[in-house]
Amino acid sequence: MSVNINTVYQRVSAILNKEQRGYVTPQEFNLFANQAQLDLFEQYFYDINQFGRIPGNETEYSDMIELLEKKLSIFETVGILTANSGKFQLPIDIYQLGAVLYNNIEVERVTPKEWIYINQSPLTKPTDTRPIYKTSGTNLIEVKGTLLLTTGVSAQYVRKPASVLWAHETIFNEPLYDPTNSINFELDVAEETELVIKILELCGILIKDLSLYQVFDKEDQETIQQQKS
Repeated sequence: MSVNINTVYQRVSAILNKEQRGYVTPQEFNLFANQAQLDLFEQYFYDINQFGRIPGNETEYSDMIELLEKKLSIFETVGILTANSGKFQLPIDIYQLGAVLYNNIEVERVTPKEWIYINQSPLTKPTDTRPIYKTSGTNLIEVKGTLLLTTGVSAQYVRKPASVLWAHETIFNEPLYDPTNSINFELDVAEETELVIKILELCGILIKDLSLYQVFDKEDQETIQQQKS
C-alpha cells in the first residue's frame, strides 16, 4: 500500500498551523513532496550499500537489506528499447540500469575503449549469442552482435518514482482537495511519517524558520539511526 498524498498534506498543514509557523501553498507543498519522495527513494540505495558492507551475516542486517529491496521492488521494470540511427534510447524514467538483453541473452557491458579493442580482434568480436554494449551519450547505448543491432533489445531497470500531486479546486479562496486528479506517493505506507518530517524540513527553509528545520532534521536523523541500530 502506498502513502496517500492528502493524508500527508493534512498532517503537514496541521503541524504548521498548530505551531503557528506559517502557510505553505499547494504548489509549494507539491514541490516539497516530490523532493521528499526522491530523497527517500535515493536513500534506499545508500542504505543497501551501507548494510551490505557490514561484515558477517547477522539476521538483523539481512532483514534490513531484504526490507529495502522489497521497497524498491515496485520500481523494478523491463522496457523494450527502440533504436534510432543505430543507438537505443533508454527509458526517460530510468534511475538505475540493470541488465541489457538481446533476445533474452544478457548483453555484456564494455567501456568505449574496450569496444574498440574487442571489435578489432577476430577472437573477441561479439556475436549474436555473445553481444556487447556501450554507453553512447546521455541515455543512449549501442549494442553489437555479429552486426550493430537495431531490434530485439530490452532493458531491466529501476525507474524513478512518478511525480506526486495534491490537486485542488479553489472554493471561497481556500484550496479544496481533488481526489480525482491527485497522484499519491509510490513509496511504502511505512514511509508516511518520514515524508511528513522531510516536507516540514523544507517548509522551515521556505519560511526562514531555522528552529522548525532543526527540530524536524533532528527527528529525521534520529529515525535513520533507529533504523540502522
